[in-house]
Amino acid sequence: MIKKYLLVLILITLNFGISAQDLQMFKVKDFDLNGKVKTCLVITDYGKELFEFNEDGFLVRTVTQYNDTDQDITYYKYAEGHLMEKRLESYKDNVLDAATSMVNFYTRDSLQPGKLFEKIVSYDKEFLEQQEYEFDEENRLVKIITSNSEGVDECIVEYVPYQNELTTSYLSNGILEKSVRTSEKQAGGSMQKIVLTKEFIDGDPNKATEEIFKSDGKLSSKEFFLYNVSAKKFESEKKLIYSYDPEGVLEKVTTRTVNSESVKEYIFQFDSNPEKNWIKQIITPDNAYSTRRITYYPAEKVGDEGPN
Repeated sequence: MIKKYLLVLILITLNFGISAQDLQMFKVKDFDLNGKVKTCLVITDYGKELFEFNEDGFLVRTVTQYNDTDQDITYYKYAEGHLMEKRLESYKDNVLDAATSMVNFYTRDSLQPGKLFEKIVSYDKEFLEQQEYEFDEENRLVKIITSNSEGVDECIVEYVPYQNELTTSYLSNGILEKSVRTSEKQAGGSMQKIVLTKEFIDGDPNKATEEIFKSDGKLSSKEFFLYNVSAKKFESEKKLIYSYDPEGVLEKVTTRTVNSESVKEYIFQFDSNPEKNWIKQIITPDNAYSTRRITYYPAEKVGDEGPN
C-alpha cells in the first residue's frame, strides 16, 4: 500500500514539473492558487482542508479535518532548498495514533549526487520502508529500490524518444506497470500537448487516460479507456470536455459516453487580490459547493530607487 501511494506521489510531482530530486515538493501554483498565499482553507460539503505555505511559496503544512475529532496533519520541513522531512500525524478522537502516524526522512550523499534516500518510520518507532531514488545525468528519475519487511522491490523508469514523442515506462521488478507517452501537435493554429497514460496489471493492459492540453496549459479534454481483452484494444469509456470563458476561467465540463451526454456548469466568485483567486465555487446541477478562505503575505514594499 505504501509503495503504491509513493509511486502515485512521484508521478504527480514529476507532472507538476518540480525538480526530480525534490520529490513531493509542492508550491502555491500546484493548488490552483496565485500570488503570495499564506494559508488557504478549503470548505466543502464533506469536510475541510487547510494548506499553509512559506514566503517562498512552498507547502509547509496541511490539515485535513474529517469531523470534530478526527484529522490528519502533514508537516513539510526544508533545508537549503530541499525537502528534508515530512511528518504525517493522524488523530482519532483527538488522540494521536502513533501506529498510523509516520515521518519521512530525506537524505542526500555528496559522494553520490545522483541518489536520494527516503526512510519511513512510524511514530511508535517501527521501521516501515526505505526508498532509494536514482537519477541520470539529465536529472531524470531512472530507478527506485524499495526495502521493507516484505523484501526488496525495484522499479526501473525508461525514457524512449521518438520524433516529437517521449514515452516513459515504469517497470516493477521487470514487469510493465505504467507508461506515459507525451507528444505535441498543431491544432487550430496552436500547439497542443497530448499525454496518454496506460496502466497494466501483471504486464497486461488494464486502463488508460488521454489528456489534451491547450497551448496555455489548460486541460482541454480527458478521455478514459478500458481494455477489451477479447477485442485486444482500448475502448473509450467516457470523455470529459472542458470549456473556458475568454479570461480562461472554467465554465463547464461536458461528459460524453456512447449512450449519454451530461453537462456540469461552474460558477466562481473571486477575491480582490491583484492575482485573483476564486473563493467560492458552485457546480450545477449538483449544487455542490466549495469555499476557500485565503490569506496572503504582506505585499513587498518598493523603496525609492533614486538618490536622496
